Amino acid sequence: MVSQISNSEVDTAQDVEELIADNSTHQEVIETVISSLDQDNTAMVSHTDESYLWKFSYGSVEVFVQLTGETDDDLLTVWASVLQLPATDESGLMRRLLEMNWSGTFETCFSIKDNRVMVSSQRTVADMYPGEISRLVTLVANIADDNDEALKEEFGGL
Repeated sequence: MVSQISNSEVDTAQDVEELIADNSTHQEVIETVISSLDQDNTAMVSHTDESYLWKFSYGSVEVFVQLTGETDDDLLTVWASVLQLPATDESGLMRRLLEMNWSGTFETCFSIKDNRVMVSSQRTVADMYPGEISRLVTLVANIADDNDEALKEEFGGL
């Protein structure tokens, strides 16, 4: 099932703090965070019995958030594509991405999937609190948006 998320109900970091006090589910926290970041009302969610998948626009990138469930062994994965491969000077690009992974990605990393350079983060939901969810989603969105245009300009890509 796919539906749109409305951000009319949630607009501030204070809402995340309220979710902490309310012992909200990870799903509710994710939707609150996405609603606060999604300025153009582009957020969509698809869910099955096994997982949820959200997509929203942030600046010049599309961000995806997947939650496999609410048990300790389930995963939260956040990713955004920043560059389509092949690119010019791929060895230079790989060096730049590795250097950026060391110095400026915090809990996220650059990686390659399906011929696309991605910014991503993944962890189990065991002992995860709302502030961590907010941080991971926000970091991936910001790092991807801050770097996609510069990487495309310097290294090309399709």
